[in-house]
Amino acid sequence: MKFICLGYSDHSKFESMSEAEMQSLMEECFAYDDVLREGGHFAGGEALQAADQAVTLRHHNGSTEATDGPFAETKEQLGGILILEADDMAHAVALMSKHPGAKVGPFEIRPADETINAMIEARNQAHQNR
Repeated sequence: MKFICLGYSDHSKFESMSEAEMQSLMEECFAYDDVLREGGHFAGGEALQAADQAVTLRHHNGSTEATDGPFAETKEQLGGILILEADDMAHAVALMSKHPGAKVGPFEIRPADETINAMIEARNQAHQNR
């Protein structure tokens, strides 16, 4: 099964870290990602820039409006995603509970919606075959 792991972090924690501390944390995270790769569990991922670089789109009164960033009431903002292959949710939790990124914020783990993803893949294939 595929799981999307949303990694959240409090960016003020990063601001208080020295460059060496930040580098050490990143190396720990990358090393654990390599462990996941070697086990066939790492299916991809992306780091995100800070939330203040984001734009949020909302449909309102018949038009789509763009506003700066997400305006969450929490210090923890989405910092990246990791796509994980695991047997089930318990396995995904066991794998991600060891990720060093959990030191700076929580991970939200959601099963991918394989039904809709299959529809998307079929559509992608149809467009490639044109």
